[in-house]
Amino acid sequence: MPSIQVRERLAPCRGILFDKDGTLLDFMGLWGGWAEILTGLLSGKLEQLGVRGTELKRNLLGLHRDSSNRIIGYDKAGPFAMATEAEVTALLASQLYEAGVPWNDALSMIREFNKTAMEELKRLRNVRPLPGLNEFLAACRSEGIVLGVVTSDITSEALEHLEWLGIRGYFQSVVGQDRVEKGKPEPDMLLLACRELGITPKDAVIIGDSNADMQMGKKAGVSLAVGISEDGEKPSQATSFLFDADAIVSDYKEIKVVDTIGGNNI
Repeated sequence: MPSIQVRERLAPCRGILFDKDGTLLDFMGLWGGWAEILTGLLSGKLEQLGVRGTELKRNLLGLHRDSSNRIIGYDKAGPFAMATEAEVTALLASQLYEAGVPWNDALSMIREFNKTAMEELKRLRNVRPLPGLNEFLAACRSEGIVLGVVTSDITSEALEHLEWLGIRGYFQSVVGQDRVEKGKPEPDMLLLACRELGITPKDAVIIGDSNADMQMGKKAGVSLAVGISEDGEKPSQATSFLFDADAIVSDYKEIKVVDTIGGNNI
């Protein structure tokens, strides 16, 4: 059986489950523009209602903004990093409800705002793989390691993003929030993916950029939970939001596929 090596950690591995956003692709590259449009539309509506929406939107979703109110980052433990589409919709709709909009109307408005933002996201297709990803996926394939994606996105959207990246063919299982009853950090998505891949969790590795990914892996019983920090944080800094990870890396160049029979790194 091949193994995955991260520094001194070596774990037997028949399959790897990946989160998608921030793990396979650059998170802000894809979702930063979407968040700008969505929160901008909400802010405009709040201002129409007499609420100082610009101040409110600074804290929405855990977004970090500069002095010009431009999104420059996000809280890795916040809703922008981990929430489902339904959770984001409810969070943003609550702002309209507090401003006096009936709940059903607030939900409808946010869904329309999201539709506009998603149309722009699809038009731009601003997806970039994380450094070393393509080489790592190829190494996994050459060693017979089966691969899956477990994401809080809707499955159809996840498949679309993988197609944009040109890596859809690597994954034999793609499990979105809509395919299970309980999402992250519960183990349901990972367990379903393992069944579809024909492996047991103890022979699997999880790679993700949030602690919910790490918790999901631990609850399922994976052999190794690897946290990946894409925004320049050193692994020592990333422990503040990946505290359940067995190991933390900056990119895929730090993860090796090892042929445990031949003793060779791939």
